[in-house]
Amino acid sequence: MLTKTQKARVVKATQKHDTDTGSAAVQIALLTKKINELAAHLKKHLKDKHSRRGLLQMVADRRTHLKYLEASDKKEYARIVKTLGLKK
Repeated sequence: MLTKTQKARVVKATQKHDTDTGSAAVQIALLTKKINELAAHLKKHLKDKHSRRGLLQMVADRRTHLKYLEASDKKEYARIVKTLGLKK
């Protein structure tokens, strides 16, 4: 789970302007941070099936946001993929 300061840091790093908290790029960055934390948790707790389901839902949600961003703004898509280290 992300703390308020972690979330604020991620938002500040990816936002386009001061009040941008819900754009696709920001949501992708937040989901990536959550996915990375949950993946680390699941490496320790192999039998945590409920969290694994949540992880799969987050990955699917991030994929949907990435598809939307790729269709609407190719430059922003390329920037966010490079910044977060995501591969296509």
